[in-house]
Amino acid sequence: MAEGDEGSDQRQNEEIEAMAAIYGEEWCVIDDCAKIFCIRISDDIDDPKWTLCLQVMLPDEYPGTAPPIYQLNAPWLKGQERADLSNSLEEIYIQNIGESILYLWVEKIRDVLIQKSQMTEPGPDVKKKTEEEDVECEDDLILACQPESSVKTLDFDISDNRTEVEELPPIDHGIPITDRRSTFQAHLAPVVCPKQVKMVLSKLYENKKIASATHNIYAYRIYCEDKQTFLQDCEDDGETAAGGRLLHLMEILNVKNVMVVVSRWYGGILLGPDRFKHINNCARNILVEKNYTNSSVSGSSYYIYLENFSSLPGNFLKRQN
Repeated sequence: MAEGDEGSDQRQNEEIEAMAAIYGEEWCVIDDCAKIFCIRISDDIDDPKWTLCLQVMLPDEYPGTAPPIYQLNAPWLKGQERADLSNSLEEIYIQNIGESILYLWVEKIRDVLIQKSQMTEPGPDVKKKTEEEDVECEDDLILACQPESSVKTLDFDISDNRTEVEELPPIDHGIPITDRRSTFQAHLAPVVCPKQVKMVLSKLYENKKIASATHNIYAYRIYCEDKQTFLQDCEDDGETAAGGRLLHLMEILNVKNVMVVVSRWYGGILLGPDRFKHINNCARNILVEKNYTNSSVSGSSYYIYLENFSSLPGNFLKRQN
């Protein structure tokens, strides 16, 4: 590894640790290996009126010669307002080339949200959900930030005119990950209809070990050719926000017609945010192993993500040589 690459990696790790320490539960690890992170930013932490999710991926060249690749996720952020905010982030990068800028980006976005909340316009009409209590962690956890896309999240009930395949699909099991006596294992099955999702779950629960897991988190994505959209859903199974983060990972990887279940056997030691890293790594590994992704994503090959970062300014898409 070149000396410059080692320096960039060290600076990235230091910045990641600092962001996690500063923002706590607002900071979310999506994929630790590919260095993809998400942070929920609000105008007011105690009583948020406007909220936005900033998702970033750190290329190998950051912060030396390349900016973070980013996506802004908020249902209300559109048109000129989105363009203005993107331009502001780009200006911060240009003014601080070679420096770590994630903190500056977050606080700039927060300033924009505060200014917006001070205006007369009301906040977005969003139903508040009752948060589930996480028995394993002292602090509350945020739901994973969902990217904007033409996706529908549906229940198992679908229209009668949809042809369903009623055969139980094959189920593959991934290599377990163990950390501090907790064990995580992913299970994968191809699915083309919600009924197959139920069949896979029933089959897995026939296994006494899987049925006895502390959590069986799952998510699935089914592509509907006729409507050019996705049926998708997820389940936390008591591990607050884990299902949403798993589904988010599958969206980032752009997988379709597949279901992933991650079993977690709690070993008695609290893992904190590391448990989400293990859940996503288990899922990502088996999706790559079974060829549901174009390639194995690493920090040095990040082009496969570019389609998912629709808000990226044009000149940010150019890889620095």
